[in-house]
Amino acid sequence: MTYFAGFILLAGAMLLGVPGTTFADAADSYAVPRARLVREIAAMAAQDQAETGKPSISPRVMESLARVPRHKFVPVEHEQRAYENRPLPIGYGQTISQPYVVALMTDLLQVKAGDRVLEIGTGSGYQAAMLAELTEAVFTIEIIEPLAWRADATLKNQGYGKVQVKAADGYYGWPEHAPFDAIVVTAAASHVPPPLIQQLKPGGRMVIPLGSAFMTQQLMLVEKDGQGRVLTREILPVSFVPLTGKR
Repeated sequence: MTYFAGFILLAGAMLLGVPGTTFADAADSYAVPRARLVREIAAMAAQDQAETGKPSISPRVMESLARVPRHKFVPVEHEQRAYENRPLPIGYGQTISQPYVVALMTDLLQVKAGDRVLEIGTGSGYQAAMLAELTEAVFTIEIIEPLAWRADATLKNQGYGKVQVKAADGYYGWPEHAPFDAIVVTAAASHVPPPLIQQLKPGGRMVIPLGSAFMTQQLMLVEKDGQGRVLTREILPVSFVPLTGKR
């Protein structure tokens, strides 16, 4: 099965309970659909454990998923669909990724409190908000300037003001803030950008979709060991919008 970060909805899974999940605002009118989405993602994680090697997504990530208001990160005309487990358009030919894919990528990074995390492809700011629930040092780069500034404003409005947003070509990373404990790339690349490998700490993790644009790609886990050797592992087939820039 291919999971779509930027195009169409995949079939949903059966709903399961997620013990210990809490919600930020009981009066939130989206609390019920958000809870339903969290249960669906828990079920999908169990379904995919043979491929991912993980029977579940960590409680910290699931709690972040339950707290972040996805409806604040989509255009107003799509707000009512914000808690469907599917990508949605955000303008400029870009999308907010399928929530299951966001949760899985976040989980694979294994972010701890105090980690420095770099995101390539800010988009709506939703992935950055998920990361900011796990650590305060989040840096995110978006090549489309209007999206970068809109995401920056949204993040600030939702209480994620410590996330640093930059409008630039993410292929080259953000060397001023390197090295990073974790790097997530939210657009498909033909190869792992060497600058990102250089900026990843020994012992660090990167999650990146690799493959041709507008075709099925492979979500890859890239790990850099203590000696600087790079190990890669395929996780799932996915479909992301392409990583753009002049190279």
